[in-house]
Amino acid sequence: MPIRYKTVLLATPLRLDLLVEDKVIVDNKAKAEVTPIDKQQLLNYLRLCDVKLGLIVNFNILKLVDGVTRVVNNPSEA
Repeated sequence: MPIRYKTVLLATPLRLDLLVEDKVIVDNKAKAEVTPIDKQQLLNYLRLCDVKLGLIVNFNILKLVDGVTRVVNNPSEA
């Protein structure tokens, strides 16, 4: 996904794991635990793409339901 800052197109594109109907960004992980850095990274993706909702899915966990983390961009506007 190209990154545009004002009128300038940046050289390095954004590589998203999954973008669902331009409404939800899904970031896949396979690590012991999701860190605050992972959440901040997804929040930055949400802001750059002007998307409201993101999910971090950690596959390195016994029950997949326990590995899903929801991140919201500007929750006060929702």
